[in-house]
Amino acid sequence: MSMLVVVTENVPPRLRGRLAIWLLEIRAGVYVGDVSRRIREMIWQQVTLLAETGNVAMAWATNTESGFDFQTFGENRRVPIDYDGLRLVSFLPLESEKESGETAL
Repeated sequence: MSMLVVVTENVPPRLRGRLAIWLLEIRAGVYVGDVSRRIREMIWQQVTLLAETGNVAMAWATNTESGFDFQTFGENRRVPIDYDGLRLVSFLPLESEKESGETAL
């Protein structure tokens, strides 16, 4: 069993209800719980089936350098990257910055 956190944005009520079966919704769209790997994988399967045009980030405790791992689903400016075996997050530029050729700081 390990601590699990799921953060949702713009997902259908059906997915939010499904997540509430296994996890506690501590804020709108933020779910936490202590679940097994099998349950975590089943929850992720529900996310990929039901999130539609929304986006979801899931993080859980692991025995790694950082102490956690995560995965994401859907479009978001924050994109997971692997940097020498360490999972980090990169930010994509805003659409207006892409068009004008500016870079984000």
